[in-house]
Amino acid sequence: MSFWDILWFIFISFAFIAYLMVLFAIVTDLFRDRTASGWEKAIWIVCLIFFPLITALVYLIAKSRHMTERQVAGAESLQQQQEAYIKQVAAGASPAEQLTQAKSLLDSGAITQEEFDALKAKALA
Repeated sequence: MSFWDILWFIFISFAFIAYLMVLFAIVTDLFRDRTASGWEKAIWIVCLIFFPLITALVYLIAKSRHMTERQVAGAESLQQQQEAYIKQVAAGASPAEQLTQAKSLLDSGAITQEEFDALKAKALA
């Protein structure tokens, strides 16, 4: 194998992985879209199967703003749920329970180390 074969393999691998990421983002967005009918979703999926590159480009051009809005709304909803849960935990639990629950949130990745440290300081105060 020559240097150019290896470089070409790396390029093709990168392009394929990037395409898969776009494809999964499109399919995920299709199922999050509450305004689209079932038939519309089915047509998009069928087109993605038979004409993958053209359909992906058309979808990204036509619905990119709505994709972003749905992702931002989902992230905001998750943040609000997390904050409500943290407030609930902090308000009604003993310090040991608060630390245990905060540690489980940290381990699951729901909160960052800084948020854990703040909860720990609040529980021990």
